[in-house]
Order: sequence, then C-alpha cells, then structure tokens
Amino acid sequence: MAAAVPTRANWHPNMKHSDMERWICIYPAYINSKKTRQEGRRLPKENCVENPTYIEIRDVLSVTNLQFLVENMKYCREKSSEIQFRGRVRVQLRNADGTLFNNDFPSRESIMIHIASKIPQLKTRQNKSGDSFHQQSQPQSSGSGNTGGGGGGKKGKGKRR
Repeated sequence: MAAAVPTRANWHPNMKHSDMERWICIYPAYINSKKTRQEGRRLPKENCVENPTYIEIRDVLSVTNLQFLVENMKYCREKSSEIQFRGRVRVQLRNADGTLFNNDFPSRESIMIHIASKIPQLKTRQNKSGDSFHQQSQPQSSGSGNTGGGGGGKKGKGKRR
C-alpha cells in the first residue's frame, strides 16, 4: 500500500509557522520580466528574469539551506494551462516560534530577489544562446535558392496543355 499523503488543513490562528500551510508561495510569474504587474509580476523588471520555470526556482533553492516544497498548482492569473506554466514552490520563511528560518532571507521579497539573481547563472541558462524556442521554430533553408517571400502553393504553375 502506498504511503499516506499528508492532509492539508485550512488556516486557523493556532497554526505554527512551521506548518506547510503557513509557508510562502512563489510562482514563476512573480519574477518573470515578460509579465506586467497586472499579470502577476511582484518585483521591478530590472530584478526579474525572462520566463523562469518552477524547475529553475527549485534548482536555485536546492543549494540554499531553506526548506521548500514543489506543488503542481496553476497561478490564477496565468491564462494558459500548459505544463510549462504550471508549478509553484512553497518556502519556509519562519520557524515554529516565529523567528526567521534563515537570517539571510528576512522577507518574501529577499527570497524572490535571490532566486531571480541566481537563475541566469544556472547551467541550463548558460548553454542557451537567446531563446531556443524561436531558433527551433524557424524553417531551415534547403539551398534551392527559393528564399523569396510569399507563400501559397502552385498558383499559376501547373502544366499547360
């Protein structure tokens, strides 16, 4: 039999800061420089990174001494439900008695600024030159010399009989 999944309780005043429900949530949209404030960005654009993912946030937090948990949740302001836009990370900010869990990170903003500053240093970001999505989506030229614009198929090019 599989291990029991921990049950989540609704918030009440007697909950301790160490309970998972009291941990702060960080969505990738909070530190996405391509988003506007209305779309959920929480930091100034100069502190943000372009299109972060929850995996990159997880990788950055794994080298800090913070406790975190990855959840498969969709941000309410995100229009797309695709898997690349899903995911959030919960981070423990305070101990059960209310003291800071890590003195290097006194607030939610300090954690987000740290994450946004470390994501560009990840190896997955270093190997990319520009945006790999746009490089893959451009068609390859076949050397036939037909590089003119237009489109359309056989307009007026059929055999004449």
